[in-house]
Amino acid sequence: MATAPAHAAAAIAAGESALSHGRVGTRPTPPRLGFVSKPPAGWAAISLPPGPRRAAPAAAAAKERVMEEEEGPSWVELEPISDEQQLDRALAEAQQLDLPIVLLWMASWCRKCIYLKPKLEKLAAEYHPRVRFYCIDVNAVPQKLVNRAGVTKMPSIQLWSDSQKQAEVIGGHKSWLVIDDVRKMIEQEE
Repeated sequence: MATAPAHAAAAIAAGESALSHGRVGTRPTPPRLGFVSKPPAGWAAISLPPGPRRAAPAAAAAKERVMEEEEGPSWVELEPISDEQQLDRALAEAQQLDLPIVLLWMASWCRKCIYLKPKLEKLAAEYHPRVRFYCIDVNAVPQKLVNRAGVTKMPSIQLWSDSQKQAEVIGGHKSWLVIDDVRKMIEQEE
């Protein structure tokens, strides 16, 4: 009878695999699993039987809750204002309906303005339809309009009521702080 190391050497020479921990023997090579469209020879493919796909009960309940809670839109696009007449119409309409309006004065080159706009669109959804939100690109309107509003820095968020500027937030800091300040500004007006 051969000793274990000699037997292992003979098994390896014969093409068989040797197991560790002193035991010697042969073990079939497991098939390789592949996730390619055409498995090469020697590979086994996995196929799952078709069956109904159901969401977990907790996920289904959460989805139902979300659908019940959603009454209004999740965001409202800020309506652009491109000239003085359009601003006057928006102010007159808001005064007639007794609604305040929020104006975002921004520039297309201003990175903080670009980051702030989607957050204001979400905030506009919270206050829809009690407050109207507009967006004005200072590079696309006459300088006379920018001077009329007293805008000196970007982004500037102004609250107008009764065709008069009531409050202003300069958005030079973190966007979540700006949104909190705008929310406080609206709450004080309402």
